[in-house]
Order: sequence, then structure tokens, then C-alpha cells
Amino acid sequence: MKEIVEENIKKMEEVLKNLKILDKNALELYNLAVSYFSDSKYFLEKNDLVRAFECITISWAYIDVLLHFKLVEIDEKYKKYFTV
Repeated sequence: MKEIVEENIKKMEEVLKNLKILDKNALELYNLAVSYFSDSKYFLEKNDLVRAFECITISWAYIDVLLHFKLVEIDEKYKKYFTV
């Protein structure tokens, strides 16, 4: 499970670096996604893999919602990670 969490953290880092916020109403959800992303790294460092996995999954979900509502945009190459 550790490898899965690490891989997802790496992918999310790329997504967050390349994400563009299109609407200021997205900021609250975006900040939640970033917080859960940070929490996943913290829990990974503590070797709490279940919580690390939960947090990174929630982070992905928030970004997915933002994409569905067209509040953010990402490069085409990252869309394969989402349901858009």
C-alpha cells in the first residue's frame, strides 16, 4: 500500500502544480484538496498508510469535483486520472 500512496502523492503534486483556478468560488474546495494532500504526506511519514491513503483519495475527489463544475482546469495529460 505504501507504493500506491507514494505514487498517488507524486501524481497529485504534478496535478496541483499545473492546475489553474478559473473561479474564486473554487478556492474553498481547492484548499480542502490541498489540506488533504498535505495530510496524506504527513500520515505517510508516520507510516499510517490507511489514513495516508484515505487523505490522498479525498484530495483526488475534491479536484475531480472542481473539474466537473469547470471551476479549475488542468492539462489534458492529467485528465486521465479523473472522471471528466
